Amino acid sequence: MATSSLSTKQEFIVGGKYRLVRKIGSGSFGDIYLGINVTNGEEVAVKLESTRARHPQLLYESKLYKILHGGIGIPHIRWYGLEREYNVLVMDLLGPSLEDLFNFCSRRFTIKTVLMLADQMIGRIEYVHCKSFIHRDIKPDNFLMGIGRHCNKLFLIDFGLAKKYRDSRTRQHIAYREDKNLTGTARYASINAHLGIEQSRRDDMESLGYVLMYFNRGSLPWQGLKAATKKQKYEKISEKKMSTPVEVLCKGFPAEFAMYLNYCRGLRFEEGPDYMYLRQLFRILFRTLNHQYDYTFDWTMLKQKAVSSGTGAVATTGAAAGIPTPGERPSGATLAVLPPSSLTVSKDKERGDRHE
Repeated sequence: MATSSLSTKQEFIVGGKYRLVRKIGSGSFGDIYLGINVTNGEEVAVKLESTRARHPQLLYESKLYKILHGGIGIPHIRWYGLEREYNVLVMDLLGPSLEDLFNFCSRRFTIKTVLMLADQMIGRIEYVHCKSFIHRDIKPDNFLMGIGRHCNKLFLIDFGLAKKYRDSRTRQHIAYREDKNLTGTARYASINAHLGIEQSRRDDMESLGYVLMYFNRGSLPWQGLKAATKKQKYEKISEKKMSTPVEVLCKGFPAEFAMYLNYCRGLRFEEGPDYMYLRQLFRILFRTLNHQYDYTFDWTMLKQKAVSSGTGAVATTGAAAGIPTPGERPSGATLAVLPPSSLTVSKDKERGDRHE
């Protein structure tokens, strides 16, 4: 994308006070840069989207963030506007995504970590739903840990595919429809989304169930399927997903994960999920397993081991890959024991249509 040309320019200031430092990620919309507020030295994340983009989404996403403003685990927007040939969104700088951390932990999380994450993830999705929107792209890449004093807090990002599912005032739900294109990421899409059925709250919750099992298992049965076209690949994923019983998918793991998925799959189109029931399902399991909610995640342990032994790849950025310890202040020199490759957010190979 044209944003790469920025590296040849001396200085790029957006919003009158945010200077771009370096590129820290990319996606289907454009690029993400580490930025610095020149008035106080605070680090921020800057999303750039070309004004020539075929399907611009940054303005829509900025409006969504404003609607969701104030929610726990929702990034704060500092500025949105037009700068040169780019739509620009300046927001809170966050830490690594759960996909980054999953790779850092050799692609397996303990039940304790999965359950602590599940509790926060359900809460984030519930908040978006209470604001009359559905996310429609629930996946590990879209959940990021905070930095500094927020390093144990999970944030939900990327609302480019979010959709209003009811009228905010009357609470009138959108109509049931079929023949819809797959919106989101095929790996975590609900069965109804594969079948072309209009998405609602139940689909976000089902997608979360697949994310949790991905963390438990290390992969999902419908990953790595080969096909000649994207359409055929989506069909193969759909067939495998529908032919894999929940009990088989969750075999070897606590029954609560199968209970969660069966509950979500059983919801009616307009039905509101019982978020507290789902949270309690996992909270009771957490206590039964005698775990302590101490925010000691798998990566917390790994980072401590790597730092104490002096091993591991050390990246010197607090931008996209930092795993600060509790109380650590975010800064550009924050040490993060993570593979350097995790600093770049890659495009998802199993992503559905971004627009209807």
